[in-house]
Amino acid sequence: MSTNRRKQQARQRAARQRAARQARRERAAELFAQGRSQAEVARQLDVSRQSASRWHAGWQADGATALRTRGPTGRRPKIPDAALEGIEQALLEGALAHGFPTDVWTLDRIAVLIRGLTGVALSNPSVWRLLRDRLGWTVQRPERQAKERDEQAIQHWVQHEWPRIKRGRAQNRPGSSSSTNRGLCCVGREVVRTLRLRP
Repeated sequence: MSTNRRKQQARQRAARQRAARQARRERAAELFAQGRSQAEVARQLDVSRQSASRWHAGWQADGATALRTRGPTGRRPKIPDAALEGIEQALLEGALAHGFPTDVWTLDRIAVLIRGLTGVALSNPSVWRLLRDRLGWTVQRPERQAKERDEQAIQHWVQHEWPRIKRGRAQNRPGSSSSTNRGLCCVGREVVRTLRLRP
């Protein structure tokens, strides 16, 4: 499983857990409104008495709105969600359209683009996290091909030479006792040159 997929699943799991906690707090507000004690609420919802006490105090002060979730925890992103669409559109236009000499996007170039669009300076790791986690982009390396590439020669080699190489050497040829030199063979510790007599 890819890292992106695991992170996506972790975010979905966290969202489900937040929703479950929110439902539990809303149920606690309903039970408090029915006149149930903190101990009863804690037992029925399978939470600690401290949580039930904290919820009760919040419910008494501000009602059910005090028990609403605050959303995901953690630091807010430097780039707001509203700016992501503009960044992605600019990336799709290509690097040439934004004044770069080639049409290849690098993290440095994307950081310059983001700074120009949003006024926020990001480091290369932050740019990569934005691309991967928030936009769902992946690394795409351009295919390199030699300028002297000869497609006909390649096709000929694949169709004729490669099958010959793959078949191996002919079986009816005489073999050699040495893998490095056909004219040498070992006798004891001496290397003796073998001679082939021609008729």
